[in-house]
Amino acid sequence: MATTPSALLDSRKSTKVIVIGGGGTIGSSTALHLIRNGYTPSNVTVLDTYSIPSLQSAGNDLNKIMGIRLRNKVDLQPFFNNTGRLDCAHSEQGIRSLETQYQSLVDAGVGLEDTNEWLDNEDEILLRMPLLQRDNIKNWKAIFSHDGGWLAAAKAINAIGVYLQDAGVQFGFGPAGTFKRPLLTEDGASCVGIETVDGTRYYAEKAILAAGAWSPTLVDLEGQCCSKAWVYAHLQLTTSEAAPYKDAPVVYNADIGFFFEPNESGVIKVCDEFPGFTHFEMHQPYGAAHAQRISVPRSHAQHPTDTYPDASETSIKHAIATFLPRFQHKELFNRSLCWCTDTADASLLICEHPRWRNFILATGDSGHSFKLLPNIGKNVVELLEGRLAGDLKEAWRWRPGEGDALKSVRAGPARDLGDMVGWCHDGDMDVYGDRNDKEEGVGGKV
Repeated sequence: MATTPSALLDSRKSTKVIVIGGGGTIGSSTALHLIRNGYTPSNVTVLDTYSIPSLQSAGNDLNKIMGIRLRNKVDLQPFFNNTGRLDCAHSEQGIRSLETQYQSLVDAGVGLEDTNEWLDNEDEILLRMPLLQRDNIKNWKAIFSHDGGWLAAAKAINAIGVYLQDAGVQFGFGPAGTFKRPLLTEDGASCVGIETVDGTRYYAEKAILAAGAWSPTLVDLEGQCCSKAWVYAHLQLTTSEAAPYKDAPVVYNADIGFFFEPNESGVIKVCDEFPGFTHFEMHQPYGAAHAQRISVPRSHAQHPTDTYPDASETSIKHAIATFLPRFQHKELFNRSLCWCTDTADASLLICEHPRWRNFILATGDSGHSFKLLPNIGKNVVELLEGRLAGDLKEAWRWRPGEGDALKSVRAGPARDLGDMVGWCHDGDMDVYGDRNDKEEGVGGKV
């Protein structure tokens, strides 16, 4: 029998919910939507190793690309910068992919062709982004998204954290917020709470694991997620250097990388584009019968001297030479590894764990979850209440053995950090000057 609206409202008021990894993108969005949907704030507990925005979250970053069409501008308006987005290609394969992407926008039948413009040559590209150098974009094609731009990522998550705190949500951070295991009923079939590494026990009717790249290290996901690192570095511009780039569109080329306009301090983030780095170790997550090879993230919060492989220095500098040649002389800083977790098909993993009732998984971002910040928590709450739309439930279901999360849908497989040199500087606290000038709100996935 269907739940009546009044019964659902009563259930929301009395149900206790724990959000593990609540300092990140999916977790903070989930906590926000629990409160918006009428859950009693004091019955919602957010756990994370670090306070919001978590230093281990992919969302704790300077900026993120926002997609071609933003469907909920109200929620993100203070943090969204509608500069436009320029998606470019120059290789034969890249141009074919771009043409397919543009046709899919037209075929969607919702008017996206009105806000997405095909640019057929460098003249048309330079009209949209005159700061690019003509000699560097010969034979390029592009799509210019008028609705695109970038989001001040860490600031957006921080604003959610302030809202949750003001609302009266409960928090556990540090060892008291770091997941150890689910608390189960005597028969082991249902979750009734969470124990953290310091031995603190939190009891609740529902627990949600939204720990991003750390999810497959915490509970057994049977190989459905593989955590990978991507890289970026920062350039510091003077006020006069930064001025021409104010409100410049995000420029992205799938064969090279992308960059954003300078922030208010004149910092530009530059990223390369590649299939990612893994970090495999023998590790036994909760629920696994034995230790297994799992890609285990290394956060800068816990490994402050990590930078990125020497190969990434070459690719980042290539991106700068292509997009920003006038700044090739600038010293790079805050060279960073940043972690997400891929599924085989790049769809989210949002479902109840099949072994433990009331233990909900909300992970598998595949590098794309931040654009979902306004609404993904709404979907998690719908799953929690048995109201998630059928197509989403099917796409985000428990699905071990269906494809290879190591490669996912990317052009090639990830390379393991164990095979790379130049990124690990344990014991060295002044590598390239990077770690000593790390900015607040920086350290997440590009």
